[in-house]
Amino acid sequence: MLEEVERWLSTRSWAASDRPLRHLLAAKQRTGQTVSVVLPALNEEETVGDIVAVIRHDLMEQVPLVDEIVVVDSGSTDRTSEVAAEAGARVVHRDEILPRIPAVPGKGEVLWRSLLVTGGDIVCFIDADLKEFSSEFVSGIVGPLLTEPDVGLVKAMYDRPLGSAAGQGGRVTELMARPLLNLHWPQLAGFVQPLGGEYAARRSLLEQLPFPVGYGVELGMLVDALHLAGLDALAQVDVGVRKHRHQDGQALGRMAAAIYRTAQLRLARGHLVRPALTQFERGEEGFEPRTYSVDTEERPPMVEIAEYASRQVA
Repeated sequence: MLEEVERWLSTRSWAASDRPLRHLLAAKQRTGQTVSVVLPALNEEETVGDIVAVIRHDLMEQVPLVDEIVVVDSGSTDRTSEVAAEAGARVVHRDEILPRIPAVPGKGEVLWRSLLVTGGDIVCFIDADLKEFSSEFVSGIVGPLLTEPDVGLVKAMYDRPLGSAAGQGGRVTELMARPLLNLHWPQLAGFVQPLGGEYAARRSLLEQLPFPVGYGVELGMLVDALHLAGLDALAQVDVGVRKHRHQDGQALGRMAAAIYRTAQLRLARGHLVRPALTQFERGEEGFEPRTYSVDTEERPPMVEIAEYASRQVA
């Protein structure tokens, strides 16, 4: 590991308990910063309501740390929107945001559009499929942004059990993302969960970053933030254990391909590879190929969008 990364681990890695809520509230009142929490959601009726309810109770009603909770529905066919609204979130459908640019499927697309419907100086992203959710996922990663003016982006780190096996989750992280980062961006080798969906950042940083529309958004954002702001502007906070729904092997393959493509674009812009992945499923006549396109589209930095610029002026 690079000496720079060893130093970073000792100065930019914390635990959620390092910053009690009363300290965070004092820092928020002193600096006047506002906090938005965004949950991108697609068919998450089983979990989204509990997450919203916990954040609302712990961080809005008990302690006024969070200013708004916004669930951006990515086209759910279940009761995700209704459950989220009943729990106290403001729900916005992806297609209602910036309608002049047709939306495409993908998590990154939703995160990018969320900047237009939130107002916080700090934006905190939380996946909507978490189980046994703790509000420390929010307060932990928002904390350094309230107390450390030089920090611009904070990732959550945690244990990820796979069934009953501790620490065996995060298979795409271990097989794809971590090798890519260690080999090509060794300054980022200290991140425990580089692909984790729980992270917070200053709006002033997020609005300058391009957003890969699909699964590559977390890796792309981390690499681009490193180049734009430097390693010392990045941090991570231990929030304990993350329990969620795990994807099957083929879905993980598609995720890995998108992440590799995101990395490849950043390594050699203009060097095109075939943006497709063929997988196999056993059918009545043997193994049948299924070919999927790999996410290659990216949304530009939000500051380049006229509607966002006009909203800022207003």
